[in-house]
Amino acid sequence: MAAETAATKLLWRQRATAKRGPKPTLSLDAIAAAAIEIADADGLAAVTMQRVAERLGVTKMALYRYVPGKVELVALMIDLGAGEPPALAEIAGGWRPKLDTWARRMLDRFSAHPWALEAIVGARAIGPNELGWLEQATAALTGTGLTGSQMLDVAATLAGHVRMIAQQAVAVSTDTPEREMSDTMGALLAGREDRFPALAVALSDPGGKDQALDFGLRCILDGVELLVNRR
Repeated sequence: MAAETAATKLLWRQRATAKRGPKPTLSLDAIAAAAIEIADADGLAAVTMQRVAERLGVTKMALYRYVPGKVELVALMIDLGAGEPPALAEIAGGWRPKLDTWARRMLDRFSAHPWALEAIVGARAIGPNELGWLEQATAALTGTGLTGSQMLDVAATLAGHVRMIAQQAVAVSTDTPEREMSDTMGALLAGREDRFPALAVALSDPGGKDQALDFGLRCILDGVELLVNRR
C-alpha cells in the first residue's frame, strides 16, 4: 500500500531532500514526540494533524511538509515510543535472564504509552527501534540450537503475553488488575459454588494473586528451556 511505503520511508529516513523552499524547521522525532504527548494524555483517537500542528506552533499545512498523514504519524509514534531496546548483552546468566528483562522492559514501554496497544494491531510499517527489539531477542537465543523460526516464535510468544498483561492493566482502574478480576469473579460465584466447584476452589487460594506476568514468563521460558536442552 502507498501509505505503508510512505511510512516506511519516513521511519527509515528515506525522504527526498527538498531543493527549493525554506529549510526544514522541524524534525520527525519532534513531530512524533508532540503526537505522543497528546496520545499519552488523551488517547490515540485524540491525535490529529491539527492538534499536533498546534502543539508545535505551526500550521497544519506546514506539518504536511514532513508527514503525509496520520498513518505515517502513528508509525513514527510507535517507533519513537518503543525506544531503543535494552542492552541485553550486558546481562549475565545466559539467554533466560536476557529474555526476562526484554519482556519486562517491553511492559514498561506499554505502561508508559498504552495507546500503542491499539496502534500496533494489524499490518503496518516497522521502524528501526521495533526491529531492534526483535534483533535483541533473537541475539539472546543465538547459540541455543533453536532454529530461526523458533527464535522468532519465542519472541512473539513473549510479546503476546506482555501485551495481554498490559491490555488488562489498561482495562481496569486499579494497580492490581488480576486481583480486581478475581474479586469480580468471586462476587459472581457467591451462592453458585455448587455450579462452578473447581473455579470456586481455585479462587479461594489466597496466594498467587497479581502474579500473571511472572507466572506466564516462567512458564514460557521453562518451555523454551526444555526445547533448548533437547537440542
